[in-house]
Amino acid sequence: MRRLSYDAVDEKVLPIENHEIERVDTAEEQVVNDARINALTPEQQKKVVRKIDLRLVPTLGFMYCVSLMDRTNTGVAVIAGMSTDLYLIGNRYSIIVLVFFLTYVLLQPPATVVLRKVGPRIFLPAIVILWGTTMIGFGFVRTWVQLIPLRLLLGVWEAGFFPGCAYLLSCWYPRYELQKRNAVFYLIGSMASAFSGILAYGFSQLSGHGHGAKWMGLHHGPTKANPRARTYIDPGLAGWRWIFILQGLLTVIVGFIGWYFIVDFPELAATKGLGKKFLNEQEAAFVVARIEKDRHDAFPESFSIGSYLRGALDSKVWGFAWLFGLTTVMTYAIAYFLPIILKDGMGFSTGQAQCLIAPPYIFAAFVMYGMAWAGDKYHIRSPFIIFNGFMALVGLCLLGYVKNVGVRYFGVFLATAACNANVPCVLTWQANNIRGQWKRALCSATLVGAGGIGGIIGSTVFRSVDAPGYRPGIETCLIASALIIVISLAMDFKFSRANKRAASGGKPIENLVGFRYTL
Repeated sequence: MRRLSYDAVDEKVLPIENHEIERVDTAEEQVVNDARINALTPEQQKKVVRKIDLRLVPTLGFMYCVSLMDRTNTGVAVIAGMSTDLYLIGNRYSIIVLVFFLTYVLLQPPATVVLRKVGPRIFLPAIVILWGTTMIGFGFVRTWVQLIPLRLLLGVWEAGFFPGCAYLLSCWYPRYELQKRNAVFYLIGSMASAFSGILAYGFSQLSGHGHGAKWMGLHHGPTKANPRARTYIDPGLAGWRWIFILQGLLTVIVGFIGWYFIVDFPELAATKGLGKKFLNEQEAAFVVARIEKDRHDAFPESFSIGSYLRGALDSKVWGFAWLFGLTTVMTYAIAYFLPIILKDGMGFSTGQAQCLIAPPYIFAAFVMYGMAWAGDKYHIRSPFIIFNGFMALVGLCLLGYVKNVGVRYFGVFLATAACNANVPCVLTWQANNIRGQWKRALCSATLVGAGGIGGIIGSTVFRSVDAPGYRPGIETCLIASALIIVISLAMDFKFSRANKRAASGGKPIENLVGFRYTL
């Protein structure tokens, strides 16, 4: 492949052979990057960015949508009859939820390396199809123990997805265009949590349909309310089984659609894959030049395990990981246990509980995008993270310490909005302050891995024995919210000092003269 010629910078179209963009020499890269950007008119530039927005963000968002549904649909399955059929007494439900995170957390660092080597066009759709197939198997278990290996396998397939999406998005957009895209990506996914209850309720209405072994029907028997009720099993398949089977089938379909629409890394965007070629050579050069001009890391360095792991020595990598892990303590706790809290803690019926999941997430979507718009416009991140920490404290106090059901439900709105809006905030704050392809790949993995640990905590703190107040779970989430505020303030202090030092001619930030931390 021929390297770009600097003598050609005045040409309207810079030559690119073999459809790959190559890094230019440092001394002249600014000239070449400007030429690549200015080769397109402002209107053409906007058209390219819109093309990326309309193809990359929705594709990843809808794939993440089915990821969240498949990961968290155990809560709606429980209130649809799974707890009775599989005899989920004691801590069995929490164990089923928890084991997913063991493989999910452990496999994230190597998964991002595989993504970079194999490419997102193959890697991401493949794991979506694999976990969708696994999810279908959930509908055919006979005992709760059989769910454990399936949840472990689900964690294997899903481990590379979220960090892979976060990493891929950060490769395509400059730092101050990223949060709106992260917000839309996560917003599409979080709508899954909003409407998965309604969708699951519809699927569960198929209870009694289909053919299978007798034990696959919905079980009935004595309860505390009716201890003399007779024991029998409905014909057909139980409604909770249909939830897993049909949502798994939907996931497989989305995976195959994603295989057609997913795009590769920017420097390979001009290559033709399964579908229509995404960008031409000139458009791909424009995208790469924007990234190079913004942070000089559009191209991956040669991989070595030592250089990859060396990024873990940077304290801010773990600061961002802590923030994301503390945030996901609340997001997972709400996703897994909100249906149960609404039903057992607030007294709503099964149908009401499944439908009342949606409004708090819709409210969260507006909050999330509003903060993303303001964050990109004013180039700030941490003030919104800190504000969300305080909003979560208020919402959780209302949910946990007030008796009125209406006020408690309002607290759900505040807590849900705060923790979900913080996800794109933290993702973008991390991406804005990390340079280098492999360091960002590692940081994406550690960040989302910590999110998985937060999921382990969030999946165990709300126990049925603590109903209706769920005080231990509420207090755990309160501590997480307070720590988010403290860590964000500490990182702001660190970043402000580094910016002042660099501005006065001191040590360059992230080994790049002129680079400044985003606060």
